[in-house]
Amino acid sequence: MSRPERTTLDEEPTLEDLAVIERQLGRPPRAVVSIAHRCPCGCPTVVRTEPRLPDGTPFPTTFYATCPRLTGAISTLETSGMMKEMSDRLEDDDTLRAEYVQAHEDYLRRREELAHVPEIAGISAGGMPNRVKCLHVLVAHALAAGPGVNPLGDEAVEALPDWWVEGCCGALEPPEQA
Repeated sequence: MSRPERTTLDEEPTLEDLAVIERQLGRPPRAVVSIAHRCPCGCPTVVRTEPRLPDGTPFPTTFYATCPRLTGAISTLETSGMMKEMSDRLEDDDTLRAEYVQAHEDYLRRREELAHVPEIAGISAGGMPNRVKCLHVLVAHALAAGPGVNPLGDEAVEALPDWWVEGCCGALEPPEQA
């Protein structure tokens, strides 16, 4: 399988990016700080978000997958039992557990770079550091941070099919042309 570029991005979203993300999500994006990863087609796939939404709600999901083809592929992995297998391995593998704790700390550090939100202090996402409860977050973190930061996110990325090979998710085209 070919792999998407895994270079960490920190690109300020353009108005076009925000319009693409809105089409991907089917709703206006909230609190987007930067584009953290792009699909080979050019669409944003992962955004970095403020830890507090504009309405004041704490939002611990710093890295948020937006591409519907990517999120669909991740959902397929979740239904395959991968999360339970990963959680079981965390209980038995001290090295993996230590690396996953480091991933949790990396996630927290990157969120704190944006703002301190006391309500979610110490809480990362995706079940880190003790279990795996959301592959979407782990994949988003792995794609945004690059290889070697989140070991279970890296495993999930490697298990994904090439979600982009059928072409763009369609979000690059305005709705009247899609």
